[in-house]
Amino acid sequence: MSPAMSSLCTFAALSGAAGRAPGRRGSPQGGNKKRAVAQPLAAGAMTEAPAAAAAVVIAPPARPVVTTPRRREPGRDGRDSGASENVAWKSIRQERWEGTLELEGELPLWLDGTYLRNGPGLWDVGDYGFRHLFDGYATLVRVSFRDGQAVGAHRQIESEAYKAAKEHGKVCYREFSEVPKTENFLSFLGQMASLFSGSSLTDNSNTGVVRLGDGRVLCLTETIKGSIVVNPDTLETVSKFEYTDKLGGLIHSAHPVVNDTEFWTLIPDLIRPGYVVARMEAGSNERRFVGRVDCRGGPAPGWVHSFPVTENYVVVPEMPLRYCAKNLLRAEPTPLYKFEWHLESGSFMHVMCKASGNIVASVEVPPFVTFHFINAYEEKDEEGRVTAIIADCCEHNADTSILDNLRLHNLRAFAGQDVLTDARVGRFRIPLDGSPFGELDAALDPEEHGRGMDMCSINPAHVGKEYRYAYACGARRPCNFPNTLTKIDLLDKTAKNWYEEGAVPSEPFFVPRPGAVDEDDGVAISMVSAKDGSGYALVLDGQTFQEIARAKFPYGLPYGLHCCWVPRDK
Repeated sequence: MSPAMSSLCTFAALSGAAGRAPGRRGSPQGGNKKRAVAQPLAAGAMTEAPAAAAAVVIAPPARPVVTTPRRREPGRDGRDSGASENVAWKSIRQERWEGTLELEGELPLWLDGTYLRNGPGLWDVGDYGFRHLFDGYATLVRVSFRDGQAVGAHRQIESEAYKAAKEHGKVCYREFSEVPKTENFLSFLGQMASLFSGSSLTDNSNTGVVRLGDGRVLCLTETIKGSIVVNPDTLETVSKFEYTDKLGGLIHSAHPVVNDTEFWTLIPDLIRPGYVVARMEAGSNERRFVGRVDCRGGPAPGWVHSFPVTENYVVVPEMPLRYCAKNLLRAEPTPLYKFEWHLESGSFMHVMCKASGNIVASVEVPPFVTFHFINAYEEKDEEGRVTAIIADCCEHNADTSILDNLRLHNLRAFAGQDVLTDARVGRFRIPLDGSPFGELDAALDPEEHGRGMDMCSINPAHVGKEYRYAYACGARRPCNFPNTLTKIDLLDKTAKNWYEEGAVPSEPFFVPRPGAVDEDDGVAISMVSAKDGSGYALVLDGQTFQEIARAKFPYGLPYGLHCCWVPRDK
């Protein structure tokens, strides 16, 4: 099939209507309702911006300037809200900086390596300000820990999308909610052709960052072309990550599952709705086909931002928030952006055997909306036989409004209303006995973490295995965005919470202590945008969840998304 015909088939497939009876629904809260007292561990509020640390500035020599885009989305009354804006939602204007960080507290001497955080950090081009959190051009942040000291840095990832925008002063590729402006009908047709070929899709790798088994560090987004290799020491953009296989595809899961030996990913099939499961060995650029899951609902695959694996299985989620070509083609975004909500199409969880590629379970579950799966593991009976798969995620109670709530105007205009979409630790139980239905309940009372739950990490030694603890962003209400860090205890069904007034913390990334036996023996690191405009790397004790230290940047940093850890010996 020619590329043009394939593209037309894609459009036709995604434009069809769903025709399916509603699935069986379950209670959105469920779970253990026994309430335990949460333990908010408030850090001292900062009242003064930290003094500039002695720094080796690469270029230019001034501190980075954080600015706000000049275009504003008005409030409902047509005027700006006038609410004060946190530095988390402001663009950083200097491409790079590096310097020694001022320390408050004492870092553990065993903490020896580099913490990397990826995320959108530049939301305006010239006089034009982006609409959505996910549109921003990628800013990579580094904090290197050694001998109780910390050196910080940031640098823009030099994607083709970023370089073109910088050169031309306008959006040149299709971002999450932004499209290049067309001057006439012929240029519109040209843009449609480039969309179908994939050439106009962004390579702005502003979502994840992972260390591959061979030591390469890869920044990722949901477009396959947005896989970019970076140098973890200098933050330099090294090259595109070129896949050498023939699996094709334009998009994939933004969150592969990676360890020292392998890399698992899902590739949505937009022509014949389904998902290709692929595996790549460490040191290779070749994804190998493992198996395929056909969607049970329609008219397109459900969005698959992340997915979990167990020791022997890959779990493939199919939620009713599905890709939509009509929305992708629009010049102006809808509240669901490139997706549509098809409740009538059903919600499903599929389980594939890693070794054979065979589907061992495909069950219908209650409707759900999730960005991020936390972990999955195999439930076994007394004789050691696997009876079910348990899969946990940050679940938003099947509420799609979370997407539109992440418009920058909404984030910047907070005036005290409690508008954050409720979320919970959603626990799926997927039976392997041939049952047609699975279960979805809350793993603990959502009030334990303020009914906010996203941006999660666990001890990497427990990925795919039974585990007890998860680290995530929670909420202290009223709020419009997760504003706490939370340690979830899935056995005791309790949470410990860190909170600082007015601060916006990012994903707490767990780093285990070398040689540790206990699952929570280590630290959780989070970049925090403070109320006073400063920014710092917060280090929390993984067991007590109390602050150990903070490493202060001499400027505030925009909000970021996901992290990884590069040990010095790797």
